[in-house]
Amino acid sequence: MTSTAAKSATGEFGFVEWFRPGEFERTERLLPDILKSGASYLRTHLSWAEYLAPGGEEWFDWLIPKLGEEIDLLPCLHYTPPSLSRTGRSNGAPVVLKDYADFVDHVLTRYGRHFRHVELWNEPNNLLDWDWREDADFNLFCEMVGGAAYWAKQRGWKPVLGGPCPFDPMWLDLMGERGVLSVVDAVGFHGFPGTWDSEEGSWGGWDMHLGEMRSILNRHNPDAQIWITETGYSTWRNDEMEQARRFMKALQVPADRLYWYSFADVPPNVAVQEGLWFDPRHYHLGMVTHENQPKLLARLLMEGGIERLQDVARLASPNLASGAAPIVITGGSGFIGSNLAESFLADGEDVIVLDNLARAGVDQNLEWLKQHHGAKVHPVLADVRDLRGIEAAFADAKAVFHLAAQTAVTTSLVSPLDDFEANARGTINVLEAVRKAGRKAPVIFASTNKVYGALEDLEMLPMDDRYVPADAGVREFGIGEDRPLSFCTPYGCSKGVADQYVLDYAKSFDIPTAVLRMSCIYGPRQFGTEDQGWVAHFLIQALKGEGVSIYGDGRQVRDILHVDDAVGAYRAVHAAIGRVKGEVFNLGGGPQNCVSILAVLREIEKLTGRPLETGFGEWRAGDQLFFVADTRKLADRLGWQARMRWRSGLQHLADWLRTHRFTDESSALRDLRVRA
Repeated sequence: MTSTAAKSATGEFGFVEWFRPGEFERTERLLPDILKSGASYLRTHLSWAEYLAPGGEEWFDWLIPKLGEEIDLLPCLHYTPPSLSRTGRSNGAPVVLKDYADFVDHVLTRYGRHFRHVELWNEPNNLLDWDWREDADFNLFCEMVGGAAYWAKQRGWKPVLGGPCPFDPMWLDLMGERGVLSVVDAVGFHGFPGTWDSEEGSWGGWDMHLGEMRSILNRHNPDAQIWITETGYSTWRNDEMEQARRFMKALQVPADRLYWYSFADVPPNVAVQEGLWFDPRHYHLGMVTHENQPKLLARLLMEGGIERLQDVARLASPNLASGAAPIVITGGSGFIGSNLAESFLADGEDVIVLDNLARAGVDQNLEWLKQHHGAKVHPVLADVRDLRGIEAAFADAKAVFHLAAQTAVTTSLVSPLDDFEANARGTINVLEAVRKAGRKAPVIFASTNKVYGALEDLEMLPMDDRYVPADAGVREFGIGEDRPLSFCTPYGCSKGVADQYVLDYAKSFDIPTAVLRMSCIYGPRQFGTEDQGWVAHFLIQALKGEGVSIYGDGRQVRDILHVDDAVGAYRAVHAAIGRVKGEVFNLGGGPQNCVSILAVLREIEKLTGRPLETGFGEWRAGDQLFFVADTRKLADRLGWQARMRWRSGLQHLADWLRTHRFTDESSALRDLRVRA
């Protein structure tokens, strides 16, 4: 009996990735990331039909050496050229069965130096890949593949029998009785637990199915290995953490190799298989999107391999005691969410931190919360777009703070549908989960000043380093909640839709809700980028000794607010929800923290003691020349006010970054330490 401990002990894995003829750019783009993920193997198809089609030889002459020089390659040789097929289709047996063995022989001669194993056909008991209606007893298949396997073995290569799908032990035993198993070195297995409805009823678990497989192989070829040549999990419901969990589970199964299907999603304009065009699951099996954006699994593997993935997976342990009434914070591992969670945890509250960990680095915030507050922190690693996956988190909630969102205007312009799904659908999913729970838990929503649009009707007076409103009232107090809504950019639209749904659920369903339309929040635990969280981003860049890009002329004005004050506002609204149900509040630093981008840059240069290299680009869509929140309603109704002035807040953030984010002894940090 062959050993199956090698894969589990080493954590080795591979990917399945079908490269279609002509996909030169896609291959060049994906291969470095496949290698960066830590993959040891790659399985791809070498279609007999495509090889004989116009341009086929040239394509595979480029593809196979390209892949084989970089990674342990498993080519899957399948699909009959229609002109040679008994049925006129690529899933039919060839008229002359030996032609397939001759093709295998040709491939070994032409490309064999680039691989050690060769897979003979794909999913042979699946009608889409092999027309068993014309070969009901599989005599044609056995003669075709058995002869090809024998010849490949004689030439020094190791043949792999394509995996049946769905798994059929009787079919596999037939392959043994017909002598096919005796001439192969490994047998493939395909299984996608949790993804396909057709598999759900018959799936008995990895141990059962692979145990059946091992028993059959022991009778016919005890030395043959078991390879999982296809397994995966579709994120069509946006449950990326579940994909990561399934991947980790697959690493532990008793098989000699694992190939995960697949590395990249299929583009939506590509037909996967005839008759399956409209099944979304086929298009979301990758660990990166078709636009090459990493999902959680890809990001973690590329950040630190299996160990990194295991560390994050260990965070996902809700362990909520029966009868507890937790506070739920969506986006609770994010910047504002983690600070808000810490505030409630410090008061002894149970907090469910619901987060998909999509933003790089936020798992560090979750780890910090767990280290400091232990069993009071209940992580639920799920996505608000996945209603089925989040409902249980709200069942006993006594309050909900909904902060999870797609947060960048730039991203919304690139992917408006994704932006809508996260912000609009994600919000109504949260509201529906609360409504279904039946406890009427308060829902306090993080909205944005972008719901007021670009404010183009406000006349601005350009000063040396800032824009100032000509209107004296706006200049003195800022923008009030009575400002008409004017959604601008997909981000403004999706957040605005969510904003209005939250307010309406107070009217339509009597759920106590409130909305905070935020300006620029900054502070500790923020992973700022140039697209979102610009104050922290500028300071981080300065501490690294790197430059920043300014969109526009830098005279844009914002009222920046320290996160401690933002947390105070959220808690004040929560405490008074009975009085402010269905109301909206503008939240920002107010006129006392009104500052231009150029002024912030100057202050950062003072903090670091060195000039900050800056570049200027085109204005971004929907960018407001001026936004200062009129916070008098918060002050009058709830007694809230911003306590941290912006210069002190920047110093506080710089000190925190120096202590918690940077460990190197760069000159910028040395200067900061001296000044501190």
